[in-house]
Amino acid sequence: MFFSLVVFSASPVDAKGPVPADHLLMPGEEAHLANLRQLTFGGENAEGYFSPDGKWLIYQAHKDDGCDQIYLMELATGATKLISTGEGVTTCSFFIPGTNDFVYASTHGADAACPPKPDPKLGYVWPLYDSYDIYRSSLDGKKLTRLTDVPGYDAESVVSPDGKSIVFCSIRSGDLELYKMNSDGTGLKRLTWTLGYDGGPFFSPKGTYIVYRSHHPVGKEELDKSRYLTENEVVSPMRLEVMLMKADGSEQYQVTDLGAASFGPYMHPDEERIIFSSNYEASGASNKGMPNFELYLINKDGTGLKRITYNGSFDGFPMFSYDGKLLVFASNRGGSGPGETNLFLADWID
Repeated sequence: MFFSLVVFSASPVDAKGPVPADHLLMPGEEAHLANLRQLTFGGENAEGYFSPDGKWLIYQAHKDDGCDQIYLMELATGATKLISTGEGVTTCSFFIPGTNDFVYASTHGADAACPPKPDPKLGYVWPLYDSYDIYRSSLDGKKLTRLTDVPGYDAESVVSPDGKSIVFCSIRSGDLELYKMNSDGTGLKRLTWTLGYDGGPFFSPKGTYIVYRSHHPVGKEELDKSRYLTENEVVSPMRLEVMLMKADGSEQYQVTDLGAASFGPYMHPDEERIIFSSNYEASGASNKGMPNFELYLINKDGTGLKRITYNGSFDGFPMFSYDGKLLVFASNRGGSGPGETNLFLADWID
């Protein structure tokens, strides 16, 4: 039985089980969201991704000044369990379908302590720690295998629906590009070649496509800034567009043209539409100095853009369940303080 080896215990993310949160559903959101439930309470909880059977979530979380670690949640009860090592900082976890394993990125191989945060003078940036490597682990923590072991950033890994392939972001070429490998770390293949940042990939639910985010600098000023940030091991998410390609890396094209920070794209199981987060309308409250981020739906050919959430602060990291009936996402709604981010689960209305 899937995940039969997991034993749950208390965790610092204070999950209380799915709590009805329809009072946090904003006007206009009822068009596509119903039966909203809050899954986590307090701290920063994000990047929650479904197991293939829709009964579990894997996600990253921390409280106060702690480092992000990876947790497993049983949706029926809200019970959680720490499944990363508890050392270093982690990111981007994902189930490996057909197994009791998952993948994630971690810096624990270099240092058990949290790495230093980026220099605030660089503005709002995401760190590209060169000690990030990708690991495969069993959900009970008894088996841990390092899949990447080259200098520089390796992270943002996800797994294909058949469990055979991993796509991830790496700076091993000197530029942030997407790579694909077998789920045991063999068979490496480079997928993108355009100067700039290509990252945040996801396989489509049937494995036909890879959807991702990118920033390709235009002009000398953008190019110089991009190189400067990369040299300082950070990336700026201030302008990102949603991209799509076939799972073999062919037929790459740009889906959005919003000139804003559009990220966290995930395909609907019909493989015709993409949900993502963007600040291109930039209205409402701010979150840590960033403009308002909402969820949007768009056809894979770039037509039919439609706004899904109206929270007024931050909604991001959406994922459909494999059957398309549920949507999980991270949000600042209902938080007890600035920057608090929790996971929410909703029924999806098509």
